[in-house]
Amino acid sequence: MAHFAFVSAPASGHVNPTLPLVEELVRRGHRVSYATGPATMDGPVAAGASPVTLPSQLPPDMAARGEFTAEQLAVTMEYYLDDARASFPVLSEHFSADPPDAVCYDSVTFTGRMLANLLGVREISLVPTFAENESFSAAQVYLPADFDHTNPQLVAAIQDMGKFAQGHTFLEDPNLMFGYVAPTSLVFIPREFQMSGETFDERFHFIGPSLSGRQTTEEWSPRSQAPVLLISLGTVFNDRPEFYRTCIEAFGDSDWQVVMAVGALDQESLGPIPSNVEVHAHVPQVAVLRHTEVFLSHAGMNSTMESLYHGVPFVAVPQIPEQRAIARRAEELRVGRTLTDPTVRGLRDAVQDVRSSRPRAQALSRIVRGAGGASKGADVLEQLLTR
Repeated sequence: MAHFAFVSAPASGHVNPTLPLVEELVRRGHRVSYATGPATMDGPVAAGASPVTLPSQLPPDMAARGEFTAEQLAVTMEYYLDDARASFPVLSEHFSADPPDAVCYDSVTFTGRMLANLLGVREISLVPTFAENESFSAAQVYLPADFDHTNPQLVAAIQDMGKFAQGHTFLEDPNLMFGYVAPTSLVFIPREFQMSGETFDERFHFIGPSLSGRQTTEEWSPRSQAPVLLISLGTVFNDRPEFYRTCIEAFGDSDWQVVMAVGALDQESLGPIPSNVEVHAHVPQVAVLRHTEVFLSHAGMNSTMESLYHGVPFVAVPQIPEQRAIARRAEELRVGRTLTDPTVRGLRDAVQDVRSSRPRAQALSRIVRGAGGASKGADVLEQLLTR
């Protein structure tokens, strides 16, 4: 049996899509070592992986890093570079002593590619959102039209990353964050949802999402026969008390059973809660989606795939450029509706309107579920090691 090293940023949106694949590999008798930060290690361990804890953590001000200005991109590059300087020595020491047969790394975590190059083993990019190739770049949809590529802070960050790459002569390609296309990529969305999906060749395996063992066993039951409206802005960009108050005004004392997840927000700041509205820090999202009529979401890719997996159309209130792109793609496929400035009337109209998209969401659900998921991903990895 093979030994797979997984390397990921310490973000739930990057780790969680990989957990069903880890479970499947372990079920087949393979050994998985999972390297990530302490904040996201519980999931891989529960999936059966051996932990390799990295000194990695997300910046404390992630919620303020939403827009892709030149300054913000420079700060992001500096973060990844600082993380690589701290994490790569841990990776190289651990896996030089316990070599894997292949390295599976999150597509934004270039230390995984560095590790594969250092050890001379196969590399597999794990892509939790839109994939990129030689003809499609996320910059085409994420960056604003007035983006300043000559910004001095950005130029300096690019130069620093180039110097870092030059200091590691084992790298086969010095492009760490931009312009590199891995020889094999597992993409956790179906090709039908991918922008410019027809341009991606056999290097890309669009396996779609899967549910983890925890997600399949979690239970939730509605309190009444009323249709369920699930509301969540995800795990990072959710400190939006004014948004939740608007939702309560829009749907309180209505025919909806409203289930709202607000993260660490002080629930007292929301004021009186009507009887048809339940407010939680977190909910078992997949379990709730099994009973949901409409999802009012930030349009993160994980939430989007979970919604479509269950045939649930959604209203998107995106918080960052990537989420706006995902929401736009959902609108193109006629399974979602986007609100950039949610008002009471706008929320009511959008939720009512998107209910008619349920047949299309259910049709796309069959495509999402038929993409192959973790089983197909494990097949790809096993076949790579037999070549």
